[in-house]
Amino acid sequence: MSNSLSVRNFFSIPVANRLIESLPSSSTSEQFLRFHLLPDTTALLPIQQLTEVLTIPKGQIVPIFQMPPWVMGAYNWRGEVLWMVDLGHLVGLTPWHQQANITSAHTAIVLQAPAKESTDSNPKNEMLGLVVNRVEDIEWCNPDWIQSPPSSTVTPELVPFLRGYWLKSNGEMLVVIDGKAIMVSMPKQ
Repeated sequence: MSNSLSVRNFFSIPVANRLIESLPSSSTSEQFLRFHLLPDTTALLPIQQLTEVLTIPKGQIVPIFQMPPWVMGAYNWRGEVLWMVDLGHLVGLTPWHQQANITSAHTAIVLQAPAKESTDSNPKNEMLGLVVNRVEDIEWCNPDWIQSPPSSTVTPELVPFLRGYWLKSNGEMLVVIDGKAIMVSMPKQ
């Protein structure tokens, strides 16, 4: 079993510890992980909400019955149970099982959020794995440039998790997702 294989060597270092060579033009810019969901959505998640990117061999995610259809199951990540969610399915896009996948592994982003019961002396984080089609790069974005999207451009399932969108200078629209909203919406055991 492979606990933390990376997508590429670049992504093998935990996201929070990675040094980025190109600095932003403004001190108000933030780093976002850029990834792709099928059929045609490029999305961003704030780096500070992430722990790392994983490559998980198919068959390593154990299905759990009587869960919502977008919950793929559980994965043994560093000796901990990591719930795995098909992010595309959750936000109303093409579910993983309906994609013409020719890869032998899942690409997953490990999302983190402070646990509600943690204290300053005993900090704990809740973790969740988000399976995506592919991880692409890191983007610098000024949060002031994130806009509300036209309602016709997003699926209704995406709306609760949407922070907005960023229209790049080349005309490319990137959906900005709020990882905290995803964590709050998860079923509680």
